[in-house]
Amino acid sequence: MVIKRVGVMSCARISGILYGLLGLIAGAIISLIAIIVGALGVQSQNANGAFFGVLFGAGAVIALPVFYGAVGFVGGALSAALYNWVSSFVGGLQLEVE
Repeated sequence: MVIKRVGVMSCARISGILYGLLGLIAGAIISLIAIIVGALGVQSQNANGAFFGVLFGAGAVIALPVFYGAVGFVGGALSAALYNWVSSFVGGLQLEVE
């Protein structure tokens, strides 16, 4: 079995969704860290630190999935297009399946 062409938009959509999910995980981790650091700021009588931590954490959960998804979409489209171009010269990717 030889893969001769890859659907550019199909690959871009899958990559965008996968990278968006990775961004959501990264955003959740950063949000958790920001909330913990903000809570430590409240204990030291710095209310601005707590507000900044919550704001930064919420922003990370929203911004990182969008950013990662966009980068994944563009990267997937570029990778699929380059694969199609290279495979036209050297043949496709050969796979053995059972």
